[in-house]
Amino acid sequence: MKQKSQSNVVAIIPARYQSNRFPGKPLAPILGKPLIQHVYERARAASLLSRVAVATDDERIAECVRSFGGEVVMTRSDHVSGTDRLAEAATILDISEHDVVVNIQGDQPLFPVEVVEQVAMPLLEDPSLPMATLIYKIVRKEEIDDPNHVKTVFDRNGNALYFSRSSIPFQRNPDEKIAPTYYKHLGFYGYRKGFLLTFVGLPEGEWERFEKLEQLRALEYGYTIKVVLTEHDSIEVDTPEDLRRVEEMLASAG
Repeated sequence: MKQKSQSNVVAIIPARYQSNRFPGKPLAPILGKPLIQHVYERARAASLLSRVAVATDDERIAECVRSFGGEVVMTRSDHVSGTDRLAEAATILDISEHDVVVNIQGDQPLFPVEVVEQVAMPLLEDPSLPMATLIYKIVRKEEIDDPNHVKTVFDRNGNALYFSRSSIPFQRNPDEKIAPTYYKHLGFYGYRKGFLLTFVGLPEGEWERFEKLEQLRALEYGYTIKVVLTEHDSIEVDTPEDLRRVEEMLASAG
């Protein structure tokens, strides 16, 4: 029986100013607070976390985080992905090789704090596991064929087999009475810190290049990704319209 590790769990929130659809998104106000502050405060509410930091290359975001008392790490500006920024930040923070790093997307101000424990716990329970992520059972049919909602299939042990922007599995016989269950990938990751550094050092994978999904690199090089089914969906802010929707939801929640 595997023993739980004594690893610390640290959350890092990558945040960048430039965005094709929504420049300056982390600083956009929601009910009087910048978006990044909402994300940071939700992360701080997760009791499992020993530390929370924002990783950015933009001084405007850094100053904003400092203004509300948050921890910020300045990273290089030439990173091609949030995972690369995450790895540099984890190195700067001098996180132990066996500690768990949780990647919290900086554009999800409504994420339930329970998901932090859900994505980190497999790594705490199995010290040999390199990586974990969350999935959610699709309930809105329009998401099945939407390439912006990444689908996944997994084995009977809860290990990812593949992630795709296509609707997987494909139902060859549409006349069957039972339709497949589709699961979408949520952008929360847990990494063993040592594996995180290994991961960003791997060459781009072939399937990753076509799908534009970084997690496929881990699978292509033979690493295990544990998927955890959560009952919590999470809303991403990609456009000003999404921001208004989030603001309405927070206002109605009181």
